[in-house]
Amino acid sequence: MQDRLLTSLVTKAKKAYQLMNNPLGLNDGFSEQIAACPVGNLKPLQAFYQSLAGIYRYKFGETQLEFLWDGRDHSEKYNDEWSAIFHEWTTDLCRRTQFVQAVLDLTVFLPEDRQAQLAENRMNAVMLDLFEVKLHKSKGIVEMKVA
Repeated sequence: MQDRLLTSLVTKAKKAYQLMNNPLGLNDGFSEQIAACPVGNLKPLQAFYQSLAGIYRYKFGETQLEFLWDGRDHSEKYNDEWSAIFHEWTTDLCRRTQFVQAVLDLTVFLPEDRQAQLAENRMNAVMLDLFEVKLHKSKGIVEMKVA
């Protein structure tokens, strides 16, 4: 699921960039580079995926399995719910210029030898603003009151 969902995120980010910065669809070298770049290396986005999955478990995690009366397996139910919330959240995130630029930096413009820390920090800042939680390496996910 991770690769499929991250591929859809990159596609959304490309479309969002074009809508925000090139609404008339006039092609220049920069917009053509973004459109022509294949969705290949998703490894730089794995930390984001893990963070978003952690936020999902933090906000919607329950310790008890519920009875499913529709004949589905619990993993099917989780896959459906996680996919739906991932698409909803990434659509909201792609409305923010800083997030779209970070995704493009990590996928389209990231050379193999460059550190991705700055783009990851920008993504975490946007997630802090949207979800009102902070991701600590030692403390885990912490609720924050954002002004």
